[in-house]
Amino acid sequence: METAAPIGTAAGSRLATLLTLLRSDPNNLSLLIDTADAALAEREPDVARDLLERYAAIEPLSPSQINLAGLAAMQAEDFEAAARHFQSLVDTGVADPAVRFNLSWTLAKLKDVPGAAALLDERVVAALPQAATLRIQLLHEQGLVDEAASEAKDLIEIHPDHQGLLAAVSVLALDVDDEALARACANNAGNHPDALATLGMLALGDDRATEAREIFDRALAHGEDKPRALVGRGLSKLLTDEAASATLDIDKGAQMFGDHLGSWIAAGWAHFINRDPVASRARFETALQIDATFAEAHGSLAVLDLLEGNIESAEAQCEMALRLDRACYSGALAKSLLAGRAGDETSARRIFDLAVNTAIGESDRTIAQSLAKIGL
Repeated sequence: METAAPIGTAAGSRLATLLTLLRSDPNNLSLLIDTADAALAEREPDVARDLLERYAAIEPLSPSQINLAGLAAMQAEDFEAAARHFQSLVDTGVADPAVRFNLSWTLAKLKDVPGAAALLDERVVAALPQAATLRIQLLHEQGLVDEAASEAKDLIEIHPDHQGLLAAVSVLALDVDDEALARACANNAGNHPDALATLGMLALGDDRATEAREIFDRALAHGEDKPRALVGRGLSKLLTDEAASATLDIDKGAQMFGDHLGSWIAAGWAHFINRDPVASRARFETALQIDATFAEAHGSLAVLDLLEGNIESAEAQCEMALRLDRACYSGALAKSLLAGRAGDETSARRIFDLAVNTAIGESDRTIAQSLAKIGL
């Protein structure tokens, strides 16, 4: 009786055919490699890895076969094993840009961001647009935005039509306040979700909340693992009177971002608008834990302290916020509320209504509208 093909392998596939041949000649080295390659092509990485281990038990793997083992480990999401395979190739002098890119990508998955970035030298990023994309993303993630911006302008000249690179540069350009570059790159990046998130943020910054909401929905149609698009959609919802739903998006985006201060402030104010000061304070305090010098965290806590009748703390937090940043939105709001306070007769309800609806500083923006700018 013929043995069944492995689970996930179609009976008529090339892999199934080769596995059948291999049963008749189990130590055929060429057949083992051909079958491992077929397994990888049919997304059966565990089968490929088993076959390569059988080969290695008979004869040492060649560099190309070690690379195949690395690809199989990547596909199986065993990034530590993948890194070992690719590192062994680099250590023995293999200079193929694809190998260096695969090692870099794998190290990035293992959170070794500096090590991953160091592998992507000028030769590698010039040869592979995906390596150029990863290089920009890794520099951006490390906060090396000036270096990333300088390199990005050269790389988009080398790879002018690569949508992934254009999308990555559009995100970077937002963070270095180069709106023209952000818009140009995003417009040329097709339907890439990061580019759509950039266009959504630009629309949001121009107070086109309904249009921004539609763009963020398109970005998130690619998957809900896009924190920038989630926060952006939440901010759009706040500006179109969907505060309850907005908190879910902004909270999720802030948690995915981890240390993006504006997202935590936006989440806090979203909960404030939903009349949940406890959740609001927790988000503001998270921002303060990330960066004790972030003015918006102090200013936002000042408003909550005032709401709770803790005037002394509110004044201290307000003073700290405006000392750190004279243009602090929430600090200006807290100062306005403190100045307009009618003694003990000012109720928590009135403070809340003022906080939500009062224009901030010299602008005509309310706190809800200003959230879009803070979140950006």
